[in-house]
Amino acid sequence: MSLYGWVILLSFAGPFLLSFDKKVAFFKEWRFVLLAALTIAVPFLIWDEFFTQWKVWGFNPDYLLKIYFGHLPLEEVLFFVVIPYNFIFILKVVQAYFPRRNQRRFAPYFAFAFIASSTIWLVLYSENLYTFTASLLSCLLTILLRNKKWYADFVWAYLVCLLPFFIVNGVLTGATTPEPIVWYSEAHIIGWRMISIPFEDLYYNYSLLLPLTWVYFSLKNHKENANSVLKN
Repeated sequence: MSLYGWVILLSFAGPFLLSFDKKVAFFKEWRFVLLAALTIAVPFLIWDEFFTQWKVWGFNPDYLLKIYFGHLPLEEVLFFVVIPYNFIFILKVVQAYFPRRNQRRFAPYFAFAFIASSTIWLVLYSENLYTFTASLLSCLLTILLRNKKWYADFVWAYLVCLLPFFIVNGVLTGATTPEPIVWYSEAHIIGWRMISIPFEDLYYNYSLLLPLTWVYFSLKNHKENANSVLKN
């Protein structure tokens, strides 16, 4: 097993085992989660492939199984299934265990902060490919989806997931290893690091998880509405 493979496996193990918790019963959501993850994975893997070819980022073969799909290692492909699974699990835990959470007041300020900060990075760092694309996508997605009923729950889940985000991305970017598993070209990032994690990763992960949540709830609501029609 490669180090990147261990990171993926261990990050998946906890949410998977806890998926059978009676209060959350996350195993009942698997079909929606998997379909949503695969839907979002396609454009992000295409983005990933191009940026890998252009050397915006890359992967250290010393930490890989050396099984590739195009220029992407198997572990990177699995990342786009495991991380979405874990995030929707966190969101469902938030909904199940914190029913009295503040669902409305904080979310608009959070959305404004993402839109405003993304716009600033777009203006100041337009020549940095990673900064520009992550900022642009997070800005546009927030404008499009900030008024959805589930957006407030998404915000709380995103904040909770920052802890595992820092652990997983820290390992991937070299916080615990002599060389990073995933490296980034300094020409395409601002250069601010959260220990070893590029600042842009906050916006990249937000841009991955927000449309994931949109697709997940769209699929689930469509199914529930269809069942309601059949019962009537």
